[in-house]
Order: sequence, then C-alpha cells, then structure tokens
Amino acid sequence: MTEAAPHARVLIAEDEAIIRLDLKEILLEEGYDVVAETNNGKDAIELAKELVPDLCILDIKMPGLDGLSVAREVLGSRLCAVLILTAFSQRDLVQTAREAGVYAYIVKPFQKTDLIPAIELALGRFAEMKMLEEEVSDLNARLEARKLIDRAKGMLMDVQRMGENEAFRFIQQSAMRDRLTMKVVAERLLSGEIDPTDSGL
Repeated sequence: MTEAAPHARVLIAEDEAIIRLDLKEILLEEGYDVVAETNNGKDAIELAKELVPDLCILDIKMPGLDGLSVAREVLGSRLCAVLILTAFSQRDLVQTAREAGVYAYIVKPFQKTDLIPAIELALGRFAEMKMLEEEVSDLNARLEARKLIDRAKGMLMDVQRMGENEAFRFIQQSAMRDRLTMKVVAERLLSGEIDPTDSGL
C-alpha cells in the first residue's frame, strides 16, 4: 500500500446496495476514509464537487448519469482520481473509459486483492497527471513530457527492475534534487547522461 492510501478520501457511486456495502467494508478495513456514498451519477458529480475526495469509485451503469459521464466531468475538472467498476459483459467500454481519462478499472465480481492495487494505480496516475500539469501548462508539451517520462519509467523498470511507482518516484526525486523538470530528467536517463545506479538517491 502507498503511504497516502490509508488517508485517501473515497466517494462510492454504485447503484447496487450490496456492492456498495462490500466496497465500504473493504475500504474501511484498509484504512481509507469513505466520505460519501450514492446510487446515481448526478449525485456523484455534486458530491465530488462539494467534498473533493481523493478518489471516486464509479459503477459504469447508474441511473441519472452513467459512470463514464461522471468520470469525464470529474476528471475534466481535475477533481480527483477515478476508478471504474464494470461488469464482465461491459469490458468493451474500458477503452471508452481510458479515452475519458480513467486509468484504473476492475471487473465485477471483484476481490479485495483486485480492488486495492486498482485504487493505488488510480491514485498514483492522477497524482502523476497533476504534477505534470503543474510543471507544463501547454497541452502538446505536456503530452510530450508524459511520453518521455513513461519511456524513462519503462527503462528503469526493465533495466533496474523497479516497480512503476518506484520508477516514477526516482524521476521525481532526481528532478527535485537537481532542480530540473521531470521531462529533462527523463531525457537524460534515456540518453545515458544520468546513471540510475549512481544517483545518490
């Protein structure tokens, strides 16, 4: 579990009461703070705007407004990370979810062992996106920076056997230590100017 995970504030939007209850129990057991629950998409948007949680868990099919529409609104406003719940028969909607900016999803029925890593991924990716936006305001430059950082992360994962979060932290900490942008650190890692085995981190 990430350091932030036990304190992450979560909003649950799921129209099936039993699944909502299961989710809440698992989250509370794992140290998350469930700040609100709802059974429809319209309320989910209002609650997200009012409470600004760290994560929204959204069922893909809900009355009022579907989970993808809620995800677009929440992510478009940069309110919080989003995790989508989808039935097995709806897996074709996953690509649509990705296009909306959702980085993590789980298929129902799910286990705790599926849920927690998916939550960490959603929170981690959202944090990355926010950091990059603060660093680079221009959209094209942001996309280019994202590609470079992803390539550098991939290199660290392959060559240094780092996990994805560890690789991102390495780039972030190198940037902070050397007063560089993460994009520049990624470029230097890829060009060999920075040796990850001799970083001092």
